[in-house]
Amino acid sequence: MKRIGIMLSAILSLTSAAQAADLGWNSGASPMYSPTPASGWSGFYAGVSGGYGWGTQTVTPAPGAQATNNTGGWSLGGQAGYNMDMGGFILGAEGDLQWTNVNFSEAVPGGTFKTGIDFYGTLRGRAGMSFGQVMPYVTGGIAAGRGSASYDNGVVTSQSATHMGWTAGVGLEAQATSNISIKAEYLYVDLGTQTYSGLPAPIGNIDASQRFSVVRAGLNYKF
Repeated sequence: MKRIGIMLSAILSLTSAAQAADLGWNSGASPMYSPTPASGWSGFYAGVSGGYGWGTQTVTPAPGAQATNNTGGWSLGGQAGYNMDMGGFILGAEGDLQWTNVNFSEAVPGGTFKTGIDFYGTLRGRAGMSFGQVMPYVTGGIAAGRGSASYDNGVVTSQSATHMGWTAGVGLEAQATSNISIKAEYLYVDLGTQTYSGLPAPIGNIDASQRFSVVRAGLNYKF
């Protein structure tokens, strides 16, 4: 009887160990959090993205009067970057370039005045956590863009300027396959203020600021 008891105890112990292994209890990780393996997010990637931007634009004419107007328009472009997966905590860097028509236009004496951003780019750091195949992240860095201001009175006179500033935002990226991921992202972009000179009357010389938010979706391919 003593030997039978020892054998039964051993069988029960092996069965319990096997069940624990099947359930992942001996892995040391909680079943509520299962990070992607270190190779899951690591590597270079590139992709395309597009969305909509809206914001405010402050224009100061030469006489000193200031006007703040709402802007809006689409954006379309691409991005490339690199992720380093440290066991579920991801650090990376990403650069993107977007063509856009986030602008404002209004009727003025003798014609139409229009100002906005023609394209912009950002260079950002990213930090996130992987939950299975999903990674929420925060991002921030520098931004630059080309703005334009024009007056159309039958003949279009246009001036352009380079804006420099910063950007910050949040996003969510999900792996569809081992190489393809999709993302949704929000960015706030502050491109500061630049002077546009040489526009004909009644516009003259102006200072224009460019600040806007962007919501966009993207598709990435990891190499």
